[in-house]
Amino acid sequence: MNPAPHYSAHHFPLRIYYEDTDHGGVVYYANYLKYMERARTEFMRDCGIELDQLQHEAGVLFAVSEAHVHYRRPARFNDALDMQSRLVHAHGARLAFHQAAYCGDELLVEADIRLACMDIAGHARRIPAQVLDKITPELKKMQVNEEINI
Repeated sequence: MNPAPHYSAHHFPLRIYYEDTDHGGVVYYANYLKYMERARTEFMRDCGIELDQLQHEAGVLFAVSEAHVHYRRPARFNDALDMQSRLVHAHGARLAFHQAAYCGDELLVEADIRLACMDIAGHARRIPAQVLDKITPELKKMQVNEEINI
């Protein structure tokens, strides 16, 4: 996994609450997947895509098909995190994101997440053109930033 660079990622701020932690004040590992889901939802929203409307209007939704997570350091109660999401692939019925949780400049967790576009019955469907039209500029922007290695 490659750390998501600060310059080319969508940022979603998040505060760690007591309910997110175990008795030692450390974030429960599965909560990072929830945080990443929220960050991807906000990424899509910032691209002009409301997932509930997409499901209602186009009859499709996105489901996680793979998640590879690397836990480096724990977040703790009251930490302010920057959840970063970088779209790295969008083609056919697949989306791929690289996501990372930072506390300040310290990388805590990073993940490669793959999503499948599916109809309501659970069958794979191509990503609708209206979605691709809205996310392709983000994908190109992130690829350009990576190519010029800012």
